[in-house]
Amino acid sequence: MFPVALDLTQLIAAVAGAGRAAKQRIRLLDEAGAKGVLVFALDADEELATMAGDRLVARLPDEADLDGIDILFVADLGAETETRLAAMARSRKVLLNTEDVRPLCDFHVPAMVRRGDLLLAVSTGGASPGLARRLKAHLAETFGEEWADHVSEIAGARARWREEGVSFADLGKRTNALIDEKGWLS
Repeated sequence: MFPVALDLTQLIAAVAGAGRAAKQRIRLLDEAGAKGVLVFALDADEELATMAGDRLVARLPDEADLDGIDILFVADLGAETETRLAAMARSRKVLLNTEDVRPLCDFHVPAMVRRGDLLLAVSTGGASPGLARRLKAHLAETFGEEWADHVSEIAGARARWREEGVSFADLGKRTNALIDEKGWLS
């Protein structure tokens, strides 16, 4: 696996499915600031319909839909449907994640802790989701909500330093000095 952080304001994401896992993917996409998320579900319950709002499409995606999608999350649809959607998505170079079916995944979603612009992600490559959850809980306790403010403070200082013409190497040194001065990692 190769870790990346995708700017979901620049990509079109979709979720196909209607169960617990599909709802979780919608929540994660919304929390990440994804724009224009489409939700394909044959039989959406009230909770999913409310979550999706006008993004809900009351069917599964077809080939034409996939031509306009960059990332597809598939969940809770059964092996035959998931395999068919995976083949269609891959034939169109759509990044694919099928919940808990590693052969039908081009990527997986790590356990995440968000603190404003700070994103801490833990992955075991799918080997132990339980361990990833435990590590996520540990990180969430270690890096509390105050870290959102810390990151904002560092970002503001960095912007000022860049305006002053500080070199890239010195930006790192100044950032480390600020973190040490504040005692944030002590």
